[in-house]
Amino acid sequence: MNEPLVFASALSRVPGQLEWGVLRPGVAVAWLYREPNGGPAAAYLRYEPGASVPLHRHPGLEHILVLEGEQQDERGVYPAGTLVVNPPGTQHSVQSSKGCLALLVWNRPVEMLEA
Repeated sequence: MNEPLVFASALSRVPGQLEWGVLRPGVAVAWLYREPNGGPAAAYLRYEPGASVPLHRHPGLEHILVLEGEQQDERGVYPAGTLVVNPPGTQHSVQSSKGCLALLVWNRPVEMLEA
């Protein structure tokens, strides 16, 4: 990443021309940037209804901005417009019963605790 990323439309729509891949079954990912060797990363995640990400730990900060739908973890339900900041050392699993779209920013990659 050599240029600044500007998220002027982050609350209204996902930019076009993104390459989507599979993060987990039912969860698509479009990486905005991902530094090698455990560095920072940012991506859009799109959860299909009923999709989930199993228990994982955050060795660094994680910011989640829910753009559409809602997601939940062990601490609550987060509708569109919610910003969740998970501090280093926290862990959770994430589900979306209705499906959702979220923008995530990590300063270190997550550590999966369950498959």
